[in-house]
Amino acid sequence: MSVLVIDVGTTGLRAAVVRNDGSVAHLNYELCSPTSPFAGLVEFDALAMRDAVLRVASKTLAQAGKVDAVGITTQRASTVVWDANTGLPIGPSLSWQDLRTVGECITAKIEHNLTLAPNQTATKASWMLKNYPKPAGADIRIGTVDTWIAHVLSNGALHVTDHSNAAVTGLLDPLTQSWSQRSMSLMGIDESMLPLVVTSSGVIGNATALDGAPPIASMIGDQQGSLIGQGCIEPGTTKITFGTGGMLDVFTGSAAPTSAQRSAGGTFPIIAYSDAHSIHWGAEAIMLSAGTNIDWLCNDMHLIDTPEHSHDVAAQCETTEGVVYVPALLGLGTPRWDYGARGSLFGITRGTSRSHIVRAVLEGIAHRGTDLIEAAETDSGLATTTVRIDGGMSKNPTFVQALANASQRTIEVSPVTEATTLGAAFLAGVAVGTWKSLSEAVSTWSPAFVVAPNKALDRAQWNEALNRSSGWIPELSALDF
Repeated sequence: MSVLVIDVGTTGLRAAVVRNDGSVAHLNYELCSPTSPFAGLVEFDALAMRDAVLRVASKTLAQAGKVDAVGITTQRASTVVWDANTGLPIGPSLSWQDLRTVGECITAKIEHNLTLAPNQTATKASWMLKNYPKPAGADIRIGTVDTWIAHVLSNGALHVTDHSNAAVTGLLDPLTQSWSQRSMSLMGIDESMLPLVVTSSGVIGNATALDGAPPIASMIGDQQGSLIGQGCIEPGTTKITFGTGGMLDVFTGSAAPTSAQRSAGGTFPIIAYSDAHSIHWGAEAIMLSAGTNIDWLCNDMHLIDTPEHSHDVAAQCETTEGVVYVPALLGLGTPRWDYGARGSLFGITRGTSRSHIVRAVLEGIAHRGTDLIEAAETDSGLATTTVRIDGGMSKNPTFVQALANASQRTIEVSPVTEATTLGAAFLAGVAVGTWKSLSEAVSTWSPAFVVAPNKALDRAQWNEALNRSSGWIPELSALDF
């Protein structure tokens, strides 16, 4: 038995088949990057995304043959608004990275005591409804990327989202798990425009746009997909995805949080996944820039030739000789949430070399990963002794060892770089009987390798550097969402 997974990320999308032994085959990928017409604005072409999804999915099916189900996992909160009569977007779609609605978020907080962040769907959808012309007689639909992909695969028959995606829109009532009448009213959104909220695991319709019209049996946000894909379905089990940014998720269980707001340690409650029996919860911590710092070393500073080269260069020295780098190119996320902090290098001497700086960047990202772990432990009350990681940086041996040394925890590296694919497959497979339970499904997961600490990095020095990099742009540091 096998499951076709469609995985739509921020800069590219893929389709692959996952077998019942947890192996991944017939992976096809296409670049599908957003554009930035002005600083702070990040848009994407939903029609180009539609066409790319159908191409990669069809190619994978042609290679693999018949599948038993389809799973969908996507970037979260990115927003598409379209006319159901034509299937065409009414304007450019807005990425979760888009910051044009910062003012609206501030207004919502001050005037209505409604806490929204610009990376959520609520203010993006409201802005699009106000600023894009709507065709006469249009039947407006609003959705996140998972909703759009389900619409595409079902030839317009489905208008759905799952709990994990709905919960990060800023429009879901956390108490009732239905759309919030107050949020919709303040944002000028009619409930008829929003999708039906369904379980993360369960058959919701057929992918009639694909050969054989296989059933769509899972929808899951990308970070939650990675959490499940790395087998983290017991309280306290934790993963971090080190991609463009860094996202830690810890599974907390079936008890709902008492608040939907950010906790004292800087983490957010999330819905890990839902099934026919229950909603399962987690907590999330965020690093605003992780792999972005490696791209900066490569493309802007020209200190390395490729991101992979960072390991070779950093390995030329055993320590940074006191150089510390704070990876705050876009500000700091958990636990400080300081949008005005900026990337900083401390401790440079005449003897500082390229290898010292490259190693300092890798260790700085490792320190930030440790900040996330400590914050999650504080907020969840659950101890973390082992952390599972995926994402592009998980392939860098120097970085993985630095993370073990900074955190003083054992690091288990995912066998696939994008564990999101496994998570969506596990949820879909359980829904159609590929596996009897999610526990059976995740038992197929095994780390590619395990790294234990072999020394300790200086956390006191790190915290001093963190203090000095904070508040660099006071007006941005004053913002709070």
